[in-house]
Amino acid sequence: MRHRRAKQPHDSHSGIDLAPMLDFVLNLLIFFIITAVFVKELGLMVNRPPPQQDVELKGDESINIQILANGEIWMGDRVVDVRAVRANIERESAVNPKSGVLIIAEKDAETGVVVQVIDEVHLGGIYNITFTTSG
Repeated sequence: MRHRRAKQPHDSHSGIDLAPMLDFVLNLLIFFIITAVFVKELGLMVNRPPPQQDVELKGDESINIQILANGEIWMGDRVVDVRAVRANIERESAVNPKSGVLIIAEKDAETGVVVQVIDEVHLGGIYNITFTTSG
């Protein structure tokens, strides 16, 4: 009697083929390498205007904010914190709703402080802002 062998399943395709996934990952890697080479970081150069002697610092229609090189912020005749600028602007604009803001920044004043003051003025509801520099 002849013994029959039971058919054995072929073990040639018993796993997941990883070649398409590796091709995809390699293509992604190449794409990111190529695009990373061409990405340039953009910056903004700010040139402040030169000091002008003929700017009238005391106006009836403007709120004067002076920013010193050491980071002090002067509104009127007192030093205020950057967080208090908004409250002072809201109070001043309630008295004179048509008023604008004159920001007088010293040449060596930090740009970050100037931007924070501008943000607080905007939050206070005034968008009419004029800039000048001093000394």
